[in-house]
Amino acid sequence: MYLSTIRPHRTDAGPGRRWSVVGGNVLALGAVSLTTDVSAEMVSAVLPLYLVVGLHLSPVAYGLLDGLNGGATVLLRLAGGYAADRIGRRKAVAGLGYGLSAAARLGLLAAGHSAAAIGLVIGVDRAGKGLRTAPRDALITLSVPPHALGRAFGVHRTMDAVGAFAGPLVALAVLAVAGQAYDAVFVASFCVACLGLVLLLLFVRDHRGAGPSARAVPLRAAAGLLRLPALRRLFAAAVLLGLATVGDGFVYLLLQRREAVAVGWFPLLAVGTALAYLLLAAPLGALADRYGRLPVLLGGQAALGAVYLLLHGPLRGWPVIVLVLALHGLFYAATDGVLMALAGPVLPERLRTTGIALVQSGQALAYLASSVLFGLAWQAWGPATATRLAALGVLLALTATAPLLAGLHTRPGRAG
Repeated sequence: MYLSTIRPHRTDAGPGRRWSVVGGNVLALGAVSLTTDVSAEMVSAVLPLYLVVGLHLSPVAYGLLDGLNGGATVLLRLAGGYAADRIGRRKAVAGLGYGLSAAARLGLLAAGHSAAAIGLVIGVDRAGKGLRTAPRDALITLSVPPHALGRAFGVHRTMDAVGAFAGPLVALAVLAVAGQAYDAVFVASFCVACLGLVLLLLFVRDHRGAGPSARAVPLRAAAGLLRLPALRRLFAAAVLLGLATVGDGFVYLLLQRREAVAVGWFPLLAVGTALAYLLLAAPLGALADRYGRLPVLLGGQAALGAVYLLLHGPLRGWPVIVLVLALHGLFYAATDGVLMALAGPVLPERLRTTGIALVQSGQALAYLASSVLFGLAWQAWGPATATRLAALGVLLALTATAPLLAGLHTRPGRAG
């Protein structure tokens, strides 16, 4: 049933053997993420334009909605991470998260044109994402040896990006066949999400440790994670990077307005980012393993700063669209999985999911603040000033993050 047996490999093995260490469990998790992202992006690619143009939400209201849906599930994310470690069933907790997201697709059918109802449904979807992300990433870190984590996350994020690339295209195809009926998109999205859940149940193996790590994890031990210096530094870095990240919807809206992109082509902006992401995630993961994860992470964040500057720079026309989307995809490819690859080795195995959830929660809370602040800046001073302030925020985050993560201890610590 499983694609391969995972065995430790020498770090000096040839290229084929270096990639084979990724193993079947990572590929199975990648297949789950691929199908789930097809489902999610079928819906999310059109939502920013629909909410701002169709329902006439202000930039502040959109920023608040976007930030709340990204950050309001922090407690649920932490609870899910701790529950997965305590009961030792990371796959079950991840499955609950995938199930919630699938159910949210049907909720969109009942939401109609109510912004509040749509926000509630998106919140349920984000709750599902909050529950599943840390257990999924913990399973990846437990499925491969530490020296291959960059490649493993790179492969997983590449498969995830294939789904993000395909989702808007599938949505456009469904709309064309169904005569622009959005209900058809929601139903099709639900069916694809269910396929992802089936793949999880059939092909993903849970990691059940032996000995002390298999025993129930007391809450005191989970709280003890905060005593690990490496985790505190990772958490602080994640918060700083989250504060410097503006929501994707803002980037696409600003690009659409600047370059007068036709409304019908708007979903393809997300496709451009996803294409760059899927082409770069695996190579950058391998590069991070070979030359260091911190330089790759900082380089990706610098690419985001360039995106903000380009949104109101002198370059015009299709070159700026291509460059912005390419750099936006590079940012995700160089930061998303690489940050988790940095976190995995410094966390004890029995608290791996809780620790990853803590880092991701700090980033999510910071993202909430960033979205609201950017919406306020846009409304008060205009989009040009807002994006330049965002670029300055990236520079400040880079300056603070580099010393925080420099020489990060990479052996698992003890907690509790």
